[in-house]
Amino acid sequence: MELLLPHLVPPGGTIGIAAPAGPVDPEKLAAGEALLRGAGFEVVHREDVLARRGYLAGDDARRAGELMALVEAPDVHAIVCARGGYGCHRLVPLLDPERVRAAAKPLVGYSDVTTLLLWQRRCAGLVGFHGPMLERGDDGAPAALADLLDRLTGKAPERSILRGRAGGGGRTQGRLTGGSLANVAASLGTPWEIETEGAILLIEDVGERPYRIDRLLQQLRAAGKLDLLVGIGVGQLVACDDPRYPSPSALEVVEEILRPYGLPLVLDLPFGHVAENFAWPLGGRAEIDGDRGEVAILERGVRGER
Repeated sequence: MELLLPHLVPPGGTIGIAAPAGPVDPEKLAAGEALLRGAGFEVVHREDVLARRGYLAGDDARRAGELMALVEAPDVHAIVCARGGYGCHRLVPLLDPERVRAAAKPLVGYSDVTTLLLWQRRCAGLVGFHGPMLERGDDGAPAALADLLDRLTGKAPERSILRGRAGGGGRTQGRLTGGSLANVAASLGTPWEIETEGAILLIEDVGERPYRIDRLLQQLRAAGKLDLLVGIGVGQLVACDDPRYPSPSALEVVEEILRPYGLPLVLDLPFGHVAENFAWPLGGRAEIDGDRGEVAILERGVRGER
């Protein structure tokens, strides 16, 4: 299937807010909406966006219906998820990839939304954005939000750079994939299983102790997914320590497993469960330079005239 870029968001366009996973904090939702409106966009969401059903933002039918309604609404130009948590794995069997591809709208999120981005890439052939949601309210980094909005509106430069810490391995190009490591591993054996041949894998996570990071990477290795990569970038591993076993750290585990592949490796990149969660297009072309500690994004991730 040919990979499509989504349509850009026009000046003053409308951003739809979806809650496909965990229940949404109303104060953070309001603060995030205010930021988007302050940046010049219209914002819409369903009246039941604050629905709760245990650890979910309402039942599966509500969440799937909400997302598909935003996909098909002619006056909505992009979809930004309110938060992650859990729930997207339950959602994807209820989504229509042909309608998602036909609408070609930018979808933005991270964490549990990694599942939606991988599904969209694999089943609808559409690029999406791993980037900031509304779960931080007005606590996020202004630069990261501005960068995301520039990407959605086509104002971002053709080449932009995420800078981290050099891990060696030289320089190469490929298409970006990845997201939350736990959700990447959970995609194995599903219709939206991550494709890694010729890809640059970007990973991050939160609350996964080092032994769990080890297990997740071993699962990807056993599935042959690491052998097909051309480069690896590691974002922020937040609260991934273990007081019982202070050594090795989560990052030391990552380096121990990934360095033997000899691929370009960049560590400590500015994305993940942190305020400075800079966006990148899942499926977009990029160049990774392990010796300089940089990932250069080589396309805006949207199509159309500004």
